[in-house]
Amino acid sequence: MKNSQRSAYLQALQYDNSFPIDKVAVELWLRDLDNPFRWSVRPLLQLVFSLFLHLTWFLKRLPLPQFSAHTTLQKLICWFCKHFVSKEANLLILRHYATESNLLNFLALNSGKPPPELLRLYPKTIADMREHSFVKHDQELFRVFKELGYWEKPSKTPDAQALDWSAWQDIDMQSFDVPKRWTQVIDFESAHALFMCLFCLLLTRDEYRDAINGFNLDQSIALRLSEIVDQPHLAEMAYNKFPLYLVGPWNLSQRFLMHGFFTEYLHAALATLKARQY
Repeated sequence: MKNSQRSAYLQALQYDNSFPIDKVAVELWLRDLDNPFRWSVRPLLQLVFSLFLHLTWFLKRLPLPQFSAHTTLQKLICWFCKHFVSKEANLLILRHYATESNLLNFLALNSGKPPPELLRLYPKTIADMREHSFVKHDQELFRVFKELGYWEKPSKTPDAQALDWSAWQDIDMQSFDVPKRWTQVIDFESAHALFMCLFCLLLTRDEYRDAINGFNLDQSIALRLSEIVDQPHLAEMAYNKFPLYLVGPWNLSQRFLMHGFFTEYLHAALATLKARQY
């Protein structure tokens, strides 16, 4: 859809760069909003799958034997993405792996401590996500925090030229290979409504609880990076906050979406800083 055919509000969004964000990400999101599936079928899907999610959550919390099926989960999600999820949504998912990996690697290399093993989660295709796992995506975040140990605020702001960008991988949209299929009609949020049920069913209760509460580490990431680059306002970009407060699946779709926006915002802010140095 051309921008002139969108509503006045959506047209304004294309030019709102008050928050730092890559123009490519904005255009992908606006095209996802153009998807008629999102406005017609998604409300019903979210209602139905939300009921299934809370029922599954309840059953998994009962004192029953726990089970998980990571491989099955990965295959189902990748198959669904390949055949039914819109190209725009798939590209946003692939971008998210790259943005969060860059943020955590930059944090690790500039923490003032010996860095843990760096993340290598940079899938380029839907098939890559079978190994660059959705499950591993969460576990790598927890690993980095654990191995970095207690955070210590830098005693002085490091010189901009001293920042280590060696693990930063610029995002080249041409490197992503997502063939367009006529069956790919499902928007980003509708796809997530289904995925969250699969995650709850095919992870153990503790794995799923950790995954949906991992979003709250957004605030911790923002606080640490804001101290490294001496830009306090970056901490305000986190929507998911207070990691000691554990939550359930209520309002999960919004929290998940805001996690995606957060990583795009913070990534764009650091990419701008990097560009000024080189």
